Amino acid sequence: MNKQIILNLPVKDLNKSKAFFSALGFTFNDRFSGENAVFMNIVDDTIQAVLTTEPFFRSLIDKPLAQAKEANEMVICLSCESREEVDTLIAKAVAAGGRTPHPPEDHGFMYDQGFEDIDGHLWNLVWTAPEA
Repeated sequence: MNKQIILNLPVKDLNKSKAFFSALGFTFNDRFSGENAVFMNIVDDTIQAVLTTEPFFRSLIDKPLAQAKEANEMVICLSCESREEVDTLIAKAVAAGGRTPHPPEDHGFMYDQGFEDIDGHLWNLVWTAPEA
């Protein structure tokens, strides 16, 4: 079995969140999905997320649920293969209802920009120049 990263993210409306991430090109595994959660493939079989309804997510934890639109709980950072991929995914996120909290940052050797999904979770997309 290969190592994987699986994030669990609470969402307000499972169908709307699934539509949002589908618009970014992420796919879903129906085998591990159901009424309260959907299993989303972010990067092949290595990075996935389980989008769960807030009531179901609350049943899994013993402390209050952070509201991502009110406070940052984390920033999910994904590497991209090019600056163009960063820009394309940002454009798809905005078109699907997300927002960009800041303009792109170009450091020459690194280019990044973030988006906030429809539930307020922060995502950062970054491209780093290959070493010469």
